[in-house]
Amino acid sequence: MVLSASPSPARAAGSPEAAGQSERSPFARLTELLAPHQPGEKLINLSLGEPQHPIPGFVGEVLARHTAEFGRYPMAKGIAPFREAAAGWLARRFTLPRTPDPETEVLVLNGSREGLFLAAVAAARYVGSRSGTPAILMPNPFYPAYAAGARAAGCEAVFLPTTRANGFLPDLESLDAATLARTVAIFIASPANPQGSVASSDYYAKLKQLADRYGFLILSDECYSEIYTREAPGSALQAAGDDFRNVAVFQSLSKRSNLPGMRVGFVAGDAGFLKAYHELRNVAAPQVPVPLQHVAIAAYADEAHVEENRRLYRLKFDLADQILGSRYNYQRPAGGFCLWLDVSAYGGDEAATVKLFREGGVRVIPGSYLARPQPDGSNPGAGYIRVAMVQDSETTAEALHRLVRILD
Repeated sequence: MVLSASPSPARAAGSPEAAGQSERSPFARLTELLAPHQPGEKLINLSLGEPQHPIPGFVGEVLARHTAEFGRYPMAKGIAPFREAAAGWLARRFTLPRTPDPETEVLVLNGSREGLFLAAVAAARYVGSRSGTPAILMPNPFYPAYAAGARAAGCEAVFLPTTRANGFLPDLESLDAATLARTVAIFIASPANPQGSVASSDYYAKLKQLADRYGFLILSDECYSEIYTREAPGSALQAAGDDFRNVAVFQSLSKRSNLPGMRVGFVAGDAGFLKAYHELRNVAAPQVPVPLQHVAIAAYADEAHVEENRRLYRLKFDLADQILGSRYNYQRPAGGFCLWLDVSAYGGDEAATVKLFREGGVRVIPGSYLARPQPDGSNPGAGYIRVAMVQDSETTAEALHRLVRILD
């Protein structure tokens, strides 16, 4: 078994490595890496996973109809029509044992990042004492909110390397009983950020068996579930049983509907956990403005803009297939909108990132910045760059051509 744990809070405070790098935003580190350099050509930013496709046409109209509701304090749990819309969308999109109860099994979120962060804190309180130091497991590389949430919860972050060898998903077979007995929760992302790997129904079923056996929560980040080019990814709720026990899934409109600035998402699943989670959010988290919830209701009722969104990403992955071929161990991802390119033969991830920026004006992010070192010193993200395919097709094609020209 290969695991990595975060340093204790006391040691982290005085650790140059922890204080200087591993706890910091990967984007802040990227800015510092590139600060001494100027882009060699007109800048193309592919480092930030910020969708650039048009927002749905109904957004302005819905906001205009509900502008007066900016004058009300929103309910922390979300208005009933929003929770009903989210529950209905889940039931239509995924093959679930039943439709989640909008009253007890769905909560609005101020974007999924806030939701994922606070979920770790709520999970630690809800699950209670563990056999040993409480731990929160997560893939490595990982979304930074996972580790930040574990730290805030007072739990040890245990990093599970996701590599080509294990299909870029945490190896569940590698988890020993001692680790599982002290686990509070596990973060799982499918499609994964950055690699785009997708968990199978069998994988979710195995994870659910472990959660039930050892009494921990599955916090399933499914924000990229609607970005795929072939088969639609499944959900952890599909393996959660009729009561959704020990499972909470997180969704967002940022990727699905190109609304990253709206900051609306939801969590759905285990009613007992969501009750405790709501009690925490009710005093600690920002509410979601009611007009924005009405936009979300309209978004979850419409699939045409989502299908168009997928079509645009599909075109860009077609370009990647043509331009990259088999270079950099490129394989078309099952989901998400990022490329995970192996540049270990081109000087490594930091060197390749600087070269692409300095010579070609292409801004990507080193894979090692998205991960943490394992106990043996290896970093599962080292040697890779993440390329976010968020620009239009013409710009994307130009960036990929520059990438090949500069690295080759």
